[in-house]
Amino acid sequence: MVSVKRSKFFRLFFSYLILGFMMVIIIYPLLWTVGASFNPGNSLVSTSMIPKNPTLDHYRELFAGKQSLQYVQWFKNSIKISIFTMIGTLISVAFTGYAFSRFRFKGRKNGLTLFLLLQMIPQFSALVALFVLAQLLGMMNSHWLLIFLYIGGQIPMNTYLLKGYMDTIPIDLDESAKIDGASNTRIFFQIILPLSKPMLAVVAMNGFTGPLGDFVLSSTILRTPESYTLPIGLYNLVNDVMGASYTTFAAGAILISIPIALLFVLLQKNFVNGLTAGGTKG
Repeated sequence: MVSVKRSKFFRLFFSYLILGFMMVIIIYPLLWTVGASFNPGNSLVSTSMIPKNPTLDHYRELFAGKQSLQYVQWFKNSIKISIFTMIGTLISVAFTGYAFSRFRFKGRKNGLTLFLLLQMIPQFSALVALFVLAQLLGMMNSHWLLIFLYIGGQIPMNTYLLKGYMDTIPIDLDESAKIDGASNTRIFFQIILPLSKPMLAVVAMNGFTGPLGDFVLSSTILRTPESYTLPIGLYNLVNDVMGASYTTFAAGAILISIPIALLFVLLQKNFVNGLTAGGTKG
């Protein structure tokens, strides 16, 4: 009995030890970034996690300094692109997930395999083709082209997620609704979508956060400072072009997390349920 309790104690101890170690790895860079955003000066060499003389100058510089108009514009551009990408991803993935889950058609298996293969291809391998496409369409420096590309990139993996979740919804519900005279469209909007809210929340979060963190594709398409998104603009803050202001970069990076945090609060219940379902259901 004693050995069983001791074994359980050591399992819990090492579990919490590993969990604590992983939390430190995750939280430490975030805390350092927050501290750097309140440290005076522009260099990270003299900064510390707990600022000795905290200041809001870097936040003021973003909105009232020489970069004020540009930073606000970058923020607006990123939010606009992220919102439209999220909406487009939700609409397209809802239909593709439902089609692959509920219908049996020629090419279904090949389509799922193609989605999986497309997900394995690195994004940068298609940059040349996307650049040429933007030139041919006359859409260089276009946010709308960027939105469509983001939506296309979000479809494969999110379709897999939503299709797997919809597979767990009993087909008996569809059959009962059809007996009552419901069409496939009505079943989709009134039965399947409401029951798929947890996974739709995950898809929405993926669609929103993807563009906010992307640098490679956006820097290929967007060419003028007025059209930049936050990743490109913040990169320039630590580039020699704008004086390598690392602490201002830290302040700008912290502000990026605000829209993500607000969206997470709004979707928290469904988002957590969707992640749990995604980890336990096929």
